Amino acid sequence: MNCSCSTSDHVQRSRRLGDESGAPYATLSADELQRVAEILRANDALDEAHRIAYIGLDEPDRAEVAAGRSVPRRARVQLLDVDSGRARALSVDLASGTLAKDVDIDPDLDGQVPLLQEEHGIIRELIGADERWATALAARGIDDPRTVALAGLSAGRFPIEGEQGRRLARVLGHHQPTPQTMPWAHPIDGLVAYVDLASRTVVDVIDTGVMPIPQETGDYHVPGTFGPERTTQKPIVIRQPEGPSFSFDGDVISWEKWSLRVGYDMREGLILHGIGFEDDGRVRPIVHRASIAEMLVPYGDPGPVRFWQNYFDTGEYLLGRLVNSLELGCDCVGDITYLDVPIADARGNVKVLPNAICIHEEDAGVLWKHTEQFTGSSDVRRQRRLVISFFVTVGNYDYGFYWYLYLDGKIEFEAKATGLVFTAAYDERTSRFASELAPGLAAPYHQHLFCARLDMAVDDGPAVIDEVDVGALPVDDDNLHGSAIGFTKTRLRSEQEGRRRANATVDRTWRVSSATAKNRLGRPTSYVLTPEGKPVLLAQPDSVIASRARFATSDLWVTAYDPDERYPAGDVVNQSAPEQGLPAFVADDASLDGADLVLWHTFGLTHFPRTEDWPIMPVDTCGFTLKPHDFFDRNPTLDVPASPTACACAHEDTGAARTEHHLHHLSVRPSSHHG
Repeated sequence: MNCSCSTSDHVQRSRRLGDESGAPYATLSADELQRVAEILRANDALDEAHRIAYIGLDEPDRAEVAAGRSVPRRARVQLLDVDSGRARALSVDLASGTLAKDVDIDPDLDGQVPLLQEEHGIIRELIGADERWATALAARGIDDPRTVALAGLSAGRFPIEGEQGRRLARVLGHHQPTPQTMPWAHPIDGLVAYVDLASRTVVDVIDTGVMPIPQETGDYHVPGTFGPERTTQKPIVIRQPEGPSFSFDGDVISWEKWSLRVGYDMREGLILHGIGFEDDGRVRPIVHRASIAEMLVPYGDPGPVRFWQNYFDTGEYLLGRLVNSLELGCDCVGDITYLDVPIADARGNVKVLPNAICIHEEDAGVLWKHTEQFTGSSDVRRQRRLVISFFVTVGNYDYGFYWYLYLDGKIEFEAKATGLVFTAAYDERTSRFASELAPGLAAPYHQHLFCARLDMAVDDGPAVIDEVDVGALPVDDDNLHGSAIGFTKTRLRSEQEGRRRANATVDRTWRVSSATAKNRLGRPTSYVLTPEGKPVLLAQPDSVIASRARFATSDLWVTAYDPDERYPAGDVVNQSAPEQGLPAFVADDASLDGADLVLWHTFGLTHFPRTEDWPIMPVDTCGFTLKPHDFFDRNPTLDVPASPTACACAHEDTGAARTEHHLHHLSVRPSSHHG
């Protein structure tokens, strides 16, 4: 990593996730992962021809755990036979050493298991030996195919003759004349290859005509390429001399009044279990399980070379295994606790991903403040938040996933998108569907859409959900001047009704309320999901991508909890069949009244690339908020003490002292204008 940040003012602590393997929702430990591989081998399921495409915890039914029943410790596995292309879904019982489930994955009815990392090597080998590809490169002035960086990408599922049932990848190339060259600056356009990964053949090479390869460098990583670095920045020092305010008990973290279990999965990445808040001596449940269960990047170039570019980064590429090892002082600053994460590779070998998760606390501005004229008092308290995050690199893009817990019971999620845009050549045709970033260099319009799975547990009982809209009240005898405002609540009673769109014009939110618990005023305790309300999937409703990513066509889906309903686009996403996942989950239109409710919230960014996004994109963000509403009897932060600093703001009648203090520290310069 090219990071020169000083670590002298930072503190690093490390732990390994999964060492508390006895708990029902604990991440599979390194020993358990090794045990799974041994069981697979003992049952002739893992040998030289087979690869593990996915392995993760087979989470038990929450009702079984809540009832105190003993639940088996199991792992979910997807296997691929690389010789035949046959794929299977298994459940491995760690205690008995048996396969609790072993079923075929049908490529026509289901789809294909995720792309294996070793398959990218197969793609390079096949493309490098293909004469059609070499001829197309030569026509573009490239004599050595080894100077082309190949992007082997998920193929999608299109009505193309001969593709049904085949395990495919589609391949685009970028010129990389030297190992130091940033290839994304030099797309080789008008050219794409289709590869059958099972038969190991190049099915087709499509050449729509030679387009000029953009030549301007994108080598931002080489110092001095775009001028000298600025020298004006003074250090910002973050210190916690007494250490952090959080503590661990196994995988469970406690901070202020929060407690939760941190988990990790090679598909979803970071998972938060059992999020609760201590109130009046007891921990009150809020969210049973929270994760970003899918991520979709649909591109909007319909041309013959790129019409298929639609990526499910979670289900097709397993973004959790693409995690960065975070670096102190650069990715995370201050007093940092890192969590190392164990995963198993395709052959069942266990490896540890170091510094995968970053946990720290940070100041978050003013929590509350008031200066009261009648009492002469002036009080202010500082907000702070616990940050739990990880970063992944999926090809050209990098994504940060940040969960924030606040002192006042608020939960936020923020996704950070950065890295490099996927490039193409710019011409008259692409100008309708792409931005020109540099001479002859284009970046197609696209979206970054995330789907959060929020298994709610507000006060751990049956729940209901309402859609809440605000608006002006009509003029009547009680509202003669038309100034009254109010809100309407619409109860969502079934899963079909629970499919909703955001509406910023009425500040639409969704309120999950306990059906039994009430606050001291007799109102149901609740938490409110506030969306950003940006566009969801913009593709046409009858398009191929909309049929495979139906979850992304609505801001919200609400389902009654089912332990088998894990992913919004279905268990198998690569080359998936249409209408998998949420459309199938809600087909029975189960009742939501008094159920354990799961919220599936789609949010994200619509990206029309700017020149400022090249050669590397500054972070752009999106997310959502979960906020308590009548959950507490009063402001839960009245016990937060004043900051232990030289601040006179918690004392009375100190105006003169404050003025003298500030004048002493301010350097006042003459001004030529009037303030």
